[in-house]
Amino acid sequence: MRSQPHCSGGEYVVMLPFMAHGHLIPFLALANQIHRSTTFTVFIATTKLNVHYLRSAVPSASDVRFIELPFSGANHGLPPNVENTENLPLTKIVHLFHASSSLEPPCRSFLSRVVEERGRPPLCIVSDVFLGWAVDVAKSFGTVNVTFSTGGAYGTAAYVSLWLNLPHRKTDSDEFSLPGFPERCRFHLTQLHPFLRAADGTDAWSRFFQPQISLSLQSYAWLCNTVEEIELAGVEIFRNYLNLPVWCVGPLLPQAALSNSSSGQSISRHRVGKESDISTENCLDWLESQEPRSVLYICFGSQNTIGASQMMELAIGLERSEKPFVWVIRPPVGFDLRGEFLPEWLPEKFEERMREKNKGLLVRNWAPQLDILSHRSTGAFLSHCGWNSVMESLSQGVPIVAWPIAAEQAYNSKMLVEEMGVCMELTRGAQSANIAAERVREVIGRAMDGGGEGAEMRRRAEEVKLQIRAAMREEGEQKGSALKAMDDFVASLIANRDQVLK
Repeated sequence: MRSQPHCSGGEYVVMLPFMAHGHLIPFLALANQIHRSTTFTVFIATTKLNVHYLRSAVPSASDVRFIELPFSGANHGLPPNVENTENLPLTKIVHLFHASSSLEPPCRSFLSRVVEERGRPPLCIVSDVFLGWAVDVAKSFGTVNVTFSTGGAYGTAAYVSLWLNLPHRKTDSDEFSLPGFPERCRFHLTQLHPFLRAADGTDAWSRFFQPQISLSLQSYAWLCNTVEEIELAGVEIFRNYLNLPVWCVGPLLPQAALSNSSSGQSISRHRVGKESDISTENCLDWLESQEPRSVLYICFGSQNTIGASQMMELAIGLERSEKPFVWVIRPPVGFDLRGEFLPEWLPEKFEERMREKNKGLLVRNWAPQLDILSHRSTGAFLSHCGWNSVMESLSQGVPIVAWPIAAEQAYNSKMLVEEMGVCMELTRGAQSANIAAERVREVIGRAMDGGGEGAEMRRRAEEVKLQIRAAMREEGEQKGSALKAMDDFVASLIANRDQVLK
């Protein structure tokens, strides 16, 4: 049965996330943040399976209300029961993007019902950058649309400018400047996902991204999941490019992740509502057996993996480095991501040797990431540089070894290396990545070194950690930048509503 809005008086906000776990979870965190800061009712409207996923990730007492929007992926060339990007082959993801536009009619139907029952439109519609059609929906219901970027300011600005301008198509050079960015910020062809590299404005990806992003640029304002103090240059670039108000409301992380105290409860479990093939307790027990800052944590996010040959080279390089590691492994590119992980994708008896030497812990599919990153034994994070992972790592003062794969990850990596100094890049891309075991050994050695580059990265990461935590601090009347931004955002919405009603 479709969820029905529970209608009472007072202001309310409707949120429309894109159908990917890296977007759904920040939207849920933002909904909780809005609810904590106001008396507003918050609705999150998405498809049935995504509502089920979100409900599993929140306590039963949550005040956020979920609305199921009818959706049929089969009508758009998607496999049965697929309603988000997880475990979806790359060749099918573009179908999901185009299919997301089919949520507009049921969204309008839901809004018609709730507006009639409440007697007023929502204070605003907060929509994903990929759901630009929400701008027209908001206008037709007499309210405003606010676009929420689940990524950082620098990475989102680069992603938006690249898709709207396709500057790499206008030069024969592998390096190019990007509209909206300083001339010194040169971008490289290898930082572009193959679909973006091949885009010419007429392809399936361009036909989705260009109109949806262009519509989102007509929003009333943008919210950004970042901390202004850690991305000063990126936020300035972003604001100038959009020419709209931008409020930095991050970090959208569990409160327990921003505290130095431990409650003994898992930070990760409530965040994602997932289970692993290893318990959080067993994972933490293994970390307890390692020296402080000695462990490399490796994870490429909830929907990314690397090629079989890259996986083999990574394993060989890890063994040569002799650094202990926790590696979240999934089948390589081209195989069923939900299928069995085969021993042939790793060196012969690799897992057995790592277990016997107590050097490596291989975890299938998912691991309690925040619990691992917050553990004293974790020294660095080999990451795809998805923004959620970046914020989780830096909130714990853990530096990053970057292997960006898709979306805006390569631009996040560029910013982390060049602007923040908390990262070094190992390689780029999945199957196309040029990676050798000796390069893996060398980069890991530098990143995990107690002196030199590794020590400097850790020092800078610790500084960023303090800035991230300060953004959410409230002491008396003193509020951190994220809390102030939320207050300013809400005040702006109220002032706009009052102006409209005059």
